[in-house]
Amino acid sequence: MKALVHDGQGSISLQEKPRPQLQLPTDAIVRVTRSTICTSDLHIMRGAVPRALPNTVLGHEFVGVVEEVGSGVTHFAPGDRVAVNCETFCGECYFCKRGWVNNCVEGGWELGCRIDGCQAEFVRVPFADNTFTHIPNTVSDESALFLGDILATGWWGARIAEIEEGSTVAVIGAGPVGITTMMCATLAKPKTIIAIEADPYRAKLVQDLALADHVISGRAPLTDIEHRVRKITCGRGADVVIEAAGGTNTFEMAWRIARPNAIVVVSAMYEHNQVLPLPHMYGKNLIFKTGGVDASGLDEVMALIETGQLNTDCLISKRYPLNNILEAYRVFENHEDNCLKVVITPWE
Repeated sequence: MKALVHDGQGSISLQEKPRPQLQLPTDAIVRVTRSTICTSDLHIMRGAVPRALPNTVLGHEFVGVVEEVGSGVTHFAPGDRVAVNCETFCGECYFCKRGWVNNCVEGGWELGCRIDGCQAEFVRVPFADNTFTHIPNTVSDESALFLGDILATGWWGARIAEIEEGSTVAVIGAGPVGITTMMCATLAKPKTIIAIEADPYRAKLVQDLALADHVISGRAPLTDIEHRVRKITCGRGADVVIEAAGGTNTFEMAWRIARPNAIVVVSAMYEHNQVLPLPHMYGKNLIFKTGGVDASGLDEVMALIETGQLNTDCLISKRYPLNNILEAYRVFENHEDNCLKVVITPWE
């Protein structure tokens, strides 16, 4: 089969790889019908994810059709259409039983990181009963494509932020994760959502989609951004801040625009260390909740997709067949033509 492989030193290439085989009873083999590129794929490609293994097929965000299942898979069968969680998890360990599947002792973020991922024609998925979500007949592959990663991240970020009805939520970043975070935050019925985004196209998109009540340019000086948030919030700062950008100054921005006793959720992935200036933060009594996403309970999110309460069609900028995925990476990495997400279709 054809697959995209990274070498751990910044290079990617399309290669011929053996079709994956079942290794454990809980495995399944999926024929990939749609996949996409995530910013974390770029982090791996650049060597910014220490646990990632070289010479691995990239990709962890995809949907497909089950081709084969192990003897221990009981909830899915060949022919089922499935959305695949970016995390594989056993469901039985200390962490899984508490919903912390990112820290599963047998899994976690493995696909495209430590084991071969989905930017290929076929992929082996461990713990299929936990990792798969059925795609209803009324939901297209593309409508379900982002369920297992960026939509799961938005859902998780909004959930652990403990958003109260009538509160003010600030979301830093209006990229794909920031947009899905705003979509999911809206479901909690806050009074006000503030979006902070440096890219003019993305800022306008958030306005056009009516995902935020206020949009602040992330290009403004940090003091100006903080002043604007305080003006919107009667001088207090945001009740909840969700940092979904991972920029050079966005971590500092997050704690500065938060009101005292706020919750700050960090769902972004950074390529460099961040500073926690405790002397300056003393007295704010902030609660920090940090990634990665615990992507569990996605049947509920799929139901929201099916009923039209969550719609991620606006994120799809371009489509490329697998044989042109190198061009897709170039366009995605450079945000060419304001690209948000690309869809990778089967080999042509």
